Amino acid sequence: QVRLVESGGGSVQAGGSLRLMCATSGNPYNFYYMAWFRQAPGKEREGVAVIRADGTTWYADSVKGRFTISKENVANTLYLQMNSLEPEDTAMYYCASDPSRDVKNWASAQEYVYWGQGTQVTVSS
Repeated sequence: QVRLVESGGGSVQAGGSLRLMCATSGNPYNFYYMAWFRQAPGKEREGVAVIRADGTTWYADSVKGRFTISKENVANTLYLQMNSLEPEDTAMYYCASDPSRDVKNWASAQEYVYWGQGTQVTVSS
């Protein structure tokens, strides 16, 4: 059984930093793609960053240069270091994973089978 549990969210002022963590359990085969998504009230869930098992990463344009995704491979723990946070980054952040070796659109929530419950990030101006 796959389980994803996010932590590390909180409230910060603009310009601040947070580090999100996603602890996992289950067969490592299911963590080939691991991603962070976010969803603000009234908006669709959007892809923030993804990391593939070989270490390849992709980022949404809105977070490039500010956020860094990383993964600790022994325990398959996922991280998202968020710097220079902006009020527009306020959202619920979700960890997601998928075992597929052929994800077509990493930023699409439909590509991912497994999801965590989310952790709230609030950035004030």
